Amino acid sequence: MLKDKKILVAGAAGLLGATLVKELLAQGAAVVAADISLERLNSRFAALDISANNSDIICQQIDLADKVAVAAMFDQLDGLTGAVNCSYPRNKNYGKHFFDVTPEDFNENISLNLGSSFLFMQQCAAYFRRTKTPFSLVNISSVYGVVPPKFEIYNNTPMTMPVEYAAIKAGLIHLSKYVTKYVSDSRFRVNLVSPGGIFDHQPGDFLDAYKKETFGKGMLDVNDVLGSVLYLLSEHALYVNGQNIIVDDGFTL
Repeated sequence: MLKDKKILVAGAAGLLGATLVKELLAQGAAVVAADISLERLNSRFAALDISANNSDIICQQIDLADKVAVAAMFDQLDGLTGAVNCSYPRNKNYGKHFFDVTPEDFNENISLNLGSSFLFMQQCAAYFRRTKTPFSLVNISSVYGVVPPKFEIYNNTPMTMPVEYAAIKAGLIHLSKYVTKYVSDSRFRVNLVSPGGIFDHQPGDFLDAYKKETFGKGMLDVNDVLGSVLYLLSEHALYVNGQNIIVDDGFTL
C-alpha cells in the first residue's frame, strides 16, 4: 500500500508511534523514526521485533520543541512523502485534576505540545515548498478534541481527562485546517485521525464504564487506529485534505 513511500514518524517510541513504524515497514515504506529518546526507541523496537539493522529505518533523536534542531532535521532529510506526528510532550505536572492545574503548568503544556505541533507542521510545509513533491501529513488528535469529556467514566479511579489535553487536541484540529488552507496546494495534504481511548492497562472500572459508551468494542487496540493513518498517507487519499477521521466505535455519538 505504501511502496516507494518514505514516512517520518515523530514520537516513534510511543505506543502508537512504534506500532505504526512496524506497520509502515510491512506496507513497503521506508521510515524515519524520530523521538526525543533513542534509548526508549530502541527498547520499544526490540519489544516489537523491529530489527535495528533494517535498512529501511533511519532513527533520529529530536526534541520537537527545539526550533533549530527540527529545522535542521528537515534540511537533512530527502525523499519524504509524508509524516505522522504521534508525539505528546508534556511537563511533570501534566494530568492533574482541573482545580489543581496552575496557569503556569497549563501554559507550559500548551506550549510544549501544541507549540511543537505547530513547529512540526510549519517545517513540513517548508519542506514541501522547497521540494515541490507531494506530501501527506497526518496529525493525531482525539475524540476529546471533538466532544467534551464524559467525566462519569472516570468515577472510582484516580484518573481524569486533563484540561490541557482537551485544549491541545481541539486546537490541533483547527490548526491542521489552517495550515492546509494557508498552503492551498492539493499536493500538500494535512489530515487528522482522532482515536477513542486506546487500551494501555487502565483500571477495570474505567474500562467497563468506557465500553458502555461504545457499540461494544470498548477501548481500542492500537492496531485499530492504523488503517486510517495508512489510508491518509496513501494514494487512495490524494484529494482528502483538512479532514478529521474519528475512530471510536460510536463513543462520540
